[in-house]
Amino acid sequence: MSASRLPPAIFLMGPTASGKTALAVSLVERFPLEIISVDSALVYRGMDIGTAKPDAATLARAPHHLLDIRDPTEAYSAAAFCDDARRLMADITARGRVPLLVGGTMLYFRALLQGLDDLPRADAALRTQLEAEAAARGWPALHAELAAIDPATAARLAPNDSQRIGRALEIFRLSGKPMSALLDRTQADLPYRVLQLALIPSDRAVLHQRIADRFDAMLAEGLLDELKSLRQAYALSPDLPSMRAVGYRQAWACLDGEISLDELRETGIAATRQLAKRQLTWLRSWPDAVELDSLAEDLEARATTRVERHLQT
Repeated sequence: MSASRLPPAIFLMGPTASGKTALAVSLVERFPLEIISVDSALVYRGMDIGTAKPDAATLARAPHHLLDIRDPTEAYSAAAFCDDARRLMADITARGRVPLLVGGTMLYFRALLQGLDDLPRADAALRTQLEAEAAARGWPALHAELAAIDPATAARLAPNDSQRIGRALEIFRLSGKPMSALLDRTQADLPYRVLQLALIPSDRAVLHQRIADRFDAMLAEGLLDELKSLRQAYALSPDLPSMRAVGYRQAWACLDGEISLDELRETGIAATRQLAKRQLTWLRSWPDAVELDSLAEDLEARATTRVERHLQT
């Protein structure tokens, strides 16, 4: 099928606190769109405050797919996301509507476009070995090892990003090939005409202030109490993917007495800023992205024009 005859879809990508949800809701109220969340933390039940999950009023205006589909004790992978997203996109298209994929988990977007078939499955024994190495040498040392074999992947990871460093080293040791090379291989094409909108703030300082304000709001709304309740309801550990999410990792340390409330705020904001930096690094080199200034007064109008043109093609 030629590209012009493929059904339309829209990606709305951006760093944390860039206003993706507000813009997505506005677009849903103008066009026949359905939102699919592209966020590795929003999939977890009970993790509402620390993930800035859309509230009931927002979801009433614009329902989201792929929220609250896993318990926080469970894993959720890019491969699982691709399976879920492709199924939902087909369902939405069959209903005569258009999928709007919204989020900041850039690996999920990339996996959906390019596939992950060449990535080896997780290996529990190897991951245990890597964690033991990290305990002995520190994650920065493993990050340096990764930089020697896969500089492209290492360049976008913080030296203490244990989850992603571990996965990248796991892939190399299992396959003998760097993750960046495997991700560059084109897999089965996504059978849609995709408009890829990237929200990129013109002023990083404004984004940083939004991040600080939002983290303060999370603390005021009861992030620590939410995590206490989750720890009582589930057999959680700090090594689970859900508990390694930004905000929850720092809140766990605070509840365990490892850091003070002031340190929780400081480290939580710093970690969120690092997350935004990684997301922007992905977006600035993203092929075919249509960049929109997330701080522009006419953002909604500009996005509306782009979407309208895409749907009329």
